[in-house]
Order: sequence, then structure tokens, then C-alpha cells
Amino acid sequence: MVPDSADFFSELKTTAMSDPLAKIKKKLQDEIDQLSHELSVELPKEIAVARAHGDLSENAEYKYAKERQGYVNLKITHLKKRMGDLSMLNLSNIPKDRSGYGSRIVVLDLQRDAKIEYTLVSSEEADAEKGLISTTSPIGKALLNRKVGDEIEVATPAGKKEFEVVRLATIHDGE
Repeated sequence: MVPDSADFFSELKTTAMSDPLAKIKKKLQDEIDQLSHELSVELPKEIAVARAHGDLSENAEYKYAKERQGYVNLKITHLKKRMGDLSMLNLSNIPKDRSGYGSRIVVLDLQRDAKIEYTLVSSEEADAEKGLISTTSPIGKALLNRKVGDEIEVATPAGKKEFEVVRLATIHDGE
């Protein structure tokens, strides 16, 4: 039985809302898979070819392949740790009345008298030009756990900024 389009989109929305981090996890897993392939297939071939050239002490290809192997191992370890961190993130623990991951927050830049909208996201999703600010960035950290009316002062690479929170929609408001 094929579900009608209303049921399909309802189910799709439910799935997307139940794990908004799924897209990030997939991106990380894809990178892990690509690096694992490089580590287990491509690099061993490069090392074998470099070994065939003889003296390893003066073999730049061999040295590069071994260094790349070490880097890829470290990168895979880092990505797996990040996947574990994301898996442990319980979105129901994000406050409903203050800003947190997934919140859309409109602030008034007090120096320029301009409103700016930010969405607080993970470092993998960040795109400042689109207003997607990482919760680990200076502005993202300053915006965490804020309510409408809060005034914030934050040091950025471009200098000190002062904001007032004028509107807030948390990740729970989208459900």
C-alpha cells in the first residue's frame, strides 16, 4: 500500500524532527567511510609502491604516505569521537524557555541599531553568511542560555559587540 502524500510528508517531518542531527551524523559517517577506504586500500598501495623504490631513509614518497597514514588515523579517531558526542546529545534536555542548539534568535546590534537573526547550530553546520552560528563560536557561546530582553556583550575578532535579544524560537517551537 502506498501512503497518500499527506501521510508521507507527516512521517517525513516526524523522522526529521526526531533526529535533527541525522544529516550531520550522515556527513561525518560518509567522511569516516572515505578515510577508512583511503587508510585500508589506497595508502597501503602507495606504501608498497614507495617501498619498491628501495632505500626508505631517503624516500620522500614513503615518508609522505606514512605521514598521511598517521594523519588519516587521527582524523578517523576525531570523527568517531564527534559521532559519539552527537549521539549522546539529548535534544529534550535543551531548554524550552532559553536559547540552545537549534534556536533561532533575533538580536538587536546596539552599536549599528540593526536586527540580525542567528540560528545556533553545531560546528559542522555553521555557515555565518546564512546566519548559522556554531555554539562554540564567540557569538554562539554568548547567545547560549539567553532569554528575550537579555543584553549581551561579546568579544569577537572584529571587536566588541553588544546585542539585545528581541525574539527567540527554540528547537522545541518547531515541533
